[in-house]
Amino acid sequence: MATFDIPGVVQALHEARHSWRLTQSRNSEAGNREFPSRDALSSILDCLKGVLFPMRLGPPDLRQESENFHVAHALDASLHALLHQVKRELAYNAGLHGEAGRPVEEEALAAVRSFAAALPGIRSLLDSDVLAAYQGDPAARSVDEVLLCYPGVLAMIHYRLAHQLYVLGLPLLARIVAELAHSATGIDIHPGAQIGAGFFIDHGTGVVIGETAVIGERVRVYQAVTLGAKRFPTDAEGNLQKGWPRHPVVEDDVVIYAGATILGRITLGKGAVIGGNVWLTHDVPAGGRVAQAESREGAFANGIGAS
Repeated sequence: MATFDIPGVVQALHEARHSWRLTQSRNSEAGNREFPSRDALSSILDCLKGVLFPMRLGPPDLRQESENFHVAHALDASLHALLHQVKRELAYNAGLHGEAGRPVEEEALAAVRSFAAALPGIRSLLDSDVLAAYQGDPAARSVDEVLLCYPGVLAMIHYRLAHQLYVLGLPLLARIVAELAHSATGIDIHPGAQIGAGFFIDHGTGVVIGETAVIGERVRVYQAVTLGAKRFPTDAEGNLQKGWPRHPVVEDDVVIYAGATILGRITLGKGAVIGGNVWLTHDVPAGGRVAQAESREGAFANGIGAS
């Protein structure tokens, strides 16, 4: 029978954890785990999807006459479960700021009540996203197909919920919710991004949207599009400065085709069209058109890339 040095590995792992906590000035984490649970949030999100779209994403045997009953029951269960996770994040944040043990119950309850009140508005935004996908894709045969099958819509459901958590001052919960969709779809939308109504991600795989991106209404992007940062400012000690606007502003009715990389705090004006595989670091005026060939010709004209 095979044997392993279990005690030795356990001791070595203990020492590694202890070293990490000392270098990071972390507490001993006595008692229960203090972090929110990714698995618990996954279950909460599944429940909330059924609350938002009960006849499409709810239980398979649900009948329309019992729709409100199901929504009430599922909403109550998911909000109570969410409240527990919110308390964990708030307690964790208090500990990071030297306020371990600070009561967080009232703050958590207020946040979850605000989240619940925002759900009807989130449903309306998602309806606009679903309709944009249906109207923008000739392969889509129904809005039901879009809602049930399209990874871009799944990513937007998670994003819209995550963004609300982010706005409420719960960035860790928001990031977990967003990353659940990232894992499932390959679409990476930071919950801090601001995205208007009618947003359509076609195909979706490889899309990246950064934290400070601002996107208007009726914008369409295709797979492998990046709305990223061009550079990362640092402080006097060389540490990254967080929270600075560093991602693009995309105005209403812009289309960005597959593989385009758009970097920095630049503005794509209303109705602009950005061609596939373009590398873009400058503003584009309203109604402007940028294609790969034009970009390449401009680069050579400026002496860039010449031998």
